[in-house]
Amino acid sequence: MTPQNESAKTVVAGSAAATMDAPGTGTDTSEPDPTFRHSYSRDQSILIRRLRRIEGQARGIERMIERREYCVDILQQTAALRAAIDSVALLILEDHVQGCVRTAAEGGDADRYVEELLDVVRRALGKPVRSPHV
Repeated sequence: MTPQNESAKTVVAGSAAATMDAPGTGTDTSEPDPTFRHSYSRDQSILIRRLRRIEGQARGIERMIERREYCVDILQQTAALRAAIDSVALLILEDHVQGCVRTAAEGGDADRYVEELLDVVRRALGKPVRSPHV
């Protein structure tokens, strides 16, 4: 991927703005702020712990399949795995809205972040993403 094609979409945290491509140019409009911090940073240890538990659940399902266990039991475990993944996604979403989106709104830049967030939610729900307004 060339630098012109790369998108440096990084959200805003605190009063520190990170890089964002100028529309249509493929170039950064500012240098990355070294004080930038993702909103989920405060929950990083919780997220990592949950993800490790999810890894264990996936390995457990793999073992169930290798042992040729009953289909319904495997399906119940896959439902639990999906719920655990959704829990991680929800925590990151909450942190993003309460941190990144709120900060962008306070800085007068909410629209871009709200649309980005809605697009992610639409994709997660299997819905079409709206085309950007011109």
